[in-house]
Amino acid sequence: MSITKIKTAVEEMLRPFLDTHNFELVDIEYVKEGSNWFLRVYVDREGGIDIDECGRVSEFLSEQLDQNDPVEGAYFLEVSSPGAERPLKQADDVRKAVGKHVFISTYEPIDSLKEFEGRLLSFEEEQAVVEIGRKKHVIPYAKIASARLAIVF
Repeated sequence: MSITKIKTAVEEMLRPFLDTHNFELVDIEYVKEGSNWFLRVYVDREGGIDIDECGRVSEFLSEQLDQNDPVEGAYFLEVSSPGAERPLKQADDVRKAVGKHVFISTYEPIDSLKEFEGRLLSFEEEQAVVEIGRKKHVIPYAKIASARLAIVF
């Protein structure tokens, strides 16, 4: 089964549980590291998620995977919080990050840059406006390769 199909199947298994408990699915990864495969699920909720809640999600998903596992072969299941530098995978994630410090990389240069780290001023009409120092950069959402929250030191 392809990685995309595995991720879709896992999301379908998880969605009712997450919705019932007000958890948000941030991301699903199925990756090989060394000789081992890992199925990683990142969940969050308003105000953050703790280790006990991650454990509940893991137990539920483990039971579901025991019944109907879309993954062939052995792998490790990990359920965790996305952390302080949470990825912004969807347009709605970017919208929720307005006012926060972000890191955005683009597919092609915009204002001669492909990486932007600064305060996200707005996200309207599919355009992110990031302020770096005193300069504002308008980044079309379609040109964003990746985006995440960033920690300010």
